[in-house]
Amino acid sequence: MVLLNRIYTRGGDAGDTSLGDGQRRAKFDLRVEAFGTIDEANSAIGLARANLARTSREIDDILARIQNDLFDLGADLCSPDTGKKSGPAPLRIIPSQVDRLEGEIDALNGRLSPLRSFVLPGGSPAAAALHLARTIVRRAERLMVELSRRPDEQVGDPALRYVNRLSDLLFVAARAANRDGADDVLWKPGENR
Repeated sequence: MVLLNRIYTRGGDAGDTSLGDGQRRAKFDLRVEAFGTIDEANSAIGLARANLARTSREIDDILARIQNDLFDLGADLCSPDTGKKSGPAPLRIIPSQVDRLEGEIDALNGRLSPLRSFVLPGGSPAAAALHLARTIVRRAERLMVELSRRPDEQVGDPALRYVNRLSDLLFVAARAANRDGADDVLWKPGENR
């Protein structure tokens, strides 16, 4: 259980922050950047949900589950696997969370017409917000991959797969929010030459 009875602690005033295992890291540390970007993506998804205005209960339910998963992912990233076993096991993204995303992608994509061009971010406000969230997730993925390739850092494989699938889900959700693709804004190559 989480108990937050104080919002400010002054612990980060000198430019560093605590990880879940108590380590102190600079606020510009790559791991902190990664879970901070996951938090940013979660906020963009919240914006998308607000713009759905409850017009799509199915998409809203999916996004609500994802927002919770993103807190799990942030907890995963802020507790690096050091190989030391002390205290309760840290929260980790698990394969079933990735599997659920894949099922939701397939369900949403199954009702969309095939694409004949790339989709520009836009259409409805909800779709535009979902595209914004998608690009933030892609940035988080790049940071996580970079972090995973550092010899002194670990990022779980399910966490990497989850963030990769999430950007795909946000893409199909944006199309679904655009009246199942009917309101998609399509790229017209070279139109403005």
